[in-house]
Amino acid sequence: METPNKTEPELSFSIPVDSDHKATKLKLLSVSSPHMRAFHLAWLSLFACFFSTFSIPPLLPIIREELNLTQADIGHAGIASFVGSIFSRLAMGPVCDSFGPRIASATVSLVTAPAVLAVCFVSSPLSLIVLRFLIGFSLANFVSSQFWMSSMFSGYTVGVANGLVAGWANVGSGLTQLIMPLIVSLIAYLNVSSFPAWRVAFILPATLQAVTAIMVLTLGQDLPDGNYKQYSSRRTNKNKETVIKGLIHGLLNYRGWILALIYGLCFGVEMTIDNIIAEYFYDRFSLDLETAGAIAASFGLANIVSRPAGGLLSDLMGKMFGMRGRLWSLWLVQMVAGLLCVALGRANSLWGSILAMVGFSLFVQAASGLTFGVVPFVSNRSLGVISGMTGSGGTVGAVVTQLLLFSGSNKFPTQTGIFLMGLLMILSTLPLTLIYFPQWGGMFCGPSISSDHYYLIA
Repeated sequence: METPNKTEPELSFSIPVDSDHKATKLKLLSVSSPHMRAFHLAWLSLFACFFSTFSIPPLLPIIREELNLTQADIGHAGIASFVGSIFSRLAMGPVCDSFGPRIASATVSLVTAPAVLAVCFVSSPLSLIVLRFLIGFSLANFVSSQFWMSSMFSGYTVGVANGLVAGWANVGSGLTQLIMPLIVSLIAYLNVSSFPAWRVAFILPATLQAVTAIMVLTLGQDLPDGNYKQYSSRRTNKNKETVIKGLIHGLLNYRGWILALIYGLCFGVEMTIDNIIAEYFYDRFSLDLETAGAIAASFGLANIVSRPAGGLLSDLMGKMFGMRGRLWSLWLVQMVAGLLCVALGRANSLWGSILAMVGFSLFVQAASGLTFGVVPFVSNRSLGVISGMTGSGGTVGAVVTQLLLFSGSNKFPTQTGIFLMGLLMILSTLPLTLIYFPQWGGMFCGPSISSDHYYLIA
């Protein structure tokens, strides 16, 4: 009995999919390929990158003594980590469009892991600044992870998927505040090396980053139907032209620039706080290293629920009010986050500062999730470019706030810098009123659409 020839393999998925084979539901306990496996690989890999990038700040109170760091040195090192991220995130969007998120993600992680390990041998302020610059390149994985999720999940659930991946990954910036001081204490207690304990501790983040990169490369899949290389033959001739057109098209889309600004003053502010908060509590309230680290950890750990909640809110408001709902909720949450940042800068007691910080963390991280609840709808043709622009906006915001308010070259006390940063966040909400989507209208005009699960082809 003859078997009929099939030009295309039959595809079966363990979760519901749409006509493009993008998942319409999330099953968080599943690791089935390709959708949920990509989901878990994306957040684990990005988690390792955040853990590496922010593994230095919680140990600065002891690193600064051995390397004789000034406050300006510390500020420049923090800025350097974000500058590296700016360039890599800008490049990551077109790279994802050309080669797929899997290869892009694994490559940047493997290339930057040796820089993390090299912190074990840092000997001067300049070498610390250079290494933080190189390690910061790993944060480009954020763009590839958001691109990956937007390729795997439909508009019904892409906001939640993006929020969960970024939120769970951002927990790395909180856990490192807690774990790195504990590892240093354990190594010092065991006296297992003639090296200072803080140097040995950096073996952990370097190893974690390399292992997760290899997992992405060997276990992941770019698209619901396969990997990018499977379609290379039909894309070879037009690939270069398509990339250039997509890049120009994305750069000319004003919505991308507004979202980059917003992201710079939500996620950018979050990264700046990650850099300064442990040292702030250590110096301001005379706490020990472990206590300051534990308090600072609560800021990043809130990402477990806050950023995914922002993505969920974006999807829910999108279903009820279309794009206007997504924009309304982003405006409101960003405004509240700015007010709580102002409150953190004005608080004078330990417990008042902790309460303000926790409230601020919940809203600023939710605002980041809400921002990337809008990004997938800006341009289907230039999705990678828009994701890269917005992601780079986050690191530009971190550089600007760190340089202007916390670099050591200004005369602001840290609490005043935090206060002024909150005011900037409030002002950043104004350009949101200018965003207009032809299918759905703007924030204050246009039709009320109950579902926005189709991409804007702009």
